[in-house]
Amino acid sequence: MGWDVVIVGAGLSGLAAARAIAAEGRSVVVVEARDRVGGRTEGGTLSDGQWIELGGQWIGPTQDRMYELVAELGLSTVPTYNDGDIVFGLGRRTGRLAGRKGAVPRINPVALADLAQGVTRFGRLARRTDLDAPWTTPGAHRLDEQTLATWIRRNLRTPQGRAYFELFTEAVFACETADLSLLHALFYTRSGTDLDTLMAVDRGAQQDRVEGGSVLVSQRMAEGLDVRLGQPVGAISQDGSGVSVVTRNGTRFDGARVVVTLPPTLAGRLRYSPALPAQRDQLTQKLPQGSVIKAHVVYESPFWRDEGLNGQVGSDTGPFKVVFDNSPPGYDRGILSGFLEGAAARSWSGRSPAERQAAIVECLVRYFGPRAASPVEYVERDWTAEEFTRGCYGAHFAPGVWTGFGPALREPVGRVHWAGTECSPVWNGYMEGAVLSGEATAREVLGVL
Repeated sequence: MGWDVVIVGAGLSGLAAARAIAAEGRSVVVVEARDRVGGRTEGGTLSDGQWIELGGQWIGPTQDRMYELVAELGLSTVPTYNDGDIVFGLGRRTGRLAGRKGAVPRINPVALADLAQGVTRFGRLARRTDLDAPWTTPGAHRLDEQTLATWIRRNLRTPQGRAYFELFTEAVFACETADLSLLHALFYTRSGTDLDTLMAVDRGAQQDRVEGGSVLVSQRMAEGLDVRLGQPVGAISQDGSGVSVVTRNGTRFDGARVVVTLPPTLAGRLRYSPALPAQRDQLTQKLPQGSVIKAHVVYESPFWRDEGLNGQVGSDTGPFKVVFDNSPPGYDRGILSGFLEGAAARSWSGRSPAERQAAIVECLVRYFGPRAASPVEYVERDWTAEEFTRGCYGAHFAPGVWTGFGPALREPVGRVHWAGTECSPVWNGYMEGAVLSGEATAREVLGVL
């Protein structure tokens, strides 16, 4: 049997592309390695049956397509709990910060002025970045030849100012400031509006969640589509008449076109015949995934709320540096969810879950006091160890990659097309970007069928 389009990957991007193609009356099949849909979104449950999210979970203002999709699929959103103060620590000093967008950390005036000028300067550079073609940004080569770490050392003078940008990098990119190019950091920040929006709950990227879990979006999108689970793709071949997608167990899917929605580094591990052009293949060698372990720590009650705290943490002292109150509305118990990111994730990934739990609870005690020492349940997902993801939240560009290989990111190779959140100019790395990219690539494919 043949299809008009074969799609590799049943995450948000692949399913969005499949729906758009099917809506035009074209035949399409989605081939997925896992035994579930959703990709980097994944649902889970606690021992009492309460839903949790093991992967991507938030949407926020200007992510219009996700809000439209949630409504279209008969789903609803719930706000991230945000009543009260944030526990915020920079330069080994921990205090409270009002939980609203634009709130100013309580640090000494010199450090605050340094941070303010750094954020302003960074924002000015980000606004000049070309989202559709970052390599054409004025001064692109100069921006792309240096790391974000280099820029921070040159432009921030205080430990607190530097620590803020380092925390931003870990929280948003799940890597270290020395890992990524300054141009990519600027592009990504403008792609998600600005630095403040990326970090905020109130009117920010962490404002809302999908009731029941974000994986429901993928599950609803998959209804009515031909989705083949448990079929990891091993090879893709093409000639003048069409493409063949062959799984590791030898199952073959033939079509006129194929859309690959895997993270670039995993897309590069497939066997292609004929071989990919050098630019595309080398691009996939240079786009590593971020390193992140997501953990849920459950308590008998959300006790931090009694003390006027909203459960959120931003701290430069880890390893558990970023935390949110993930307790759904109406749930009696309290859930603190957070992340080991970047170097911390790499360091702790090789240890046991029990060791990670002990280190995480120790951090929570430091943030919320002795009542945090006695959780009733612990659940985690190490995304660096997931065979068909190998890291989250998305890929990051090292120095020289945008200017050296950028055009190859979205350029089709014959009958092979590319999609995924890494391919989106807007909300790159987020669920919104995944859906937008899938739908854009669907239009591209429909235009040549």
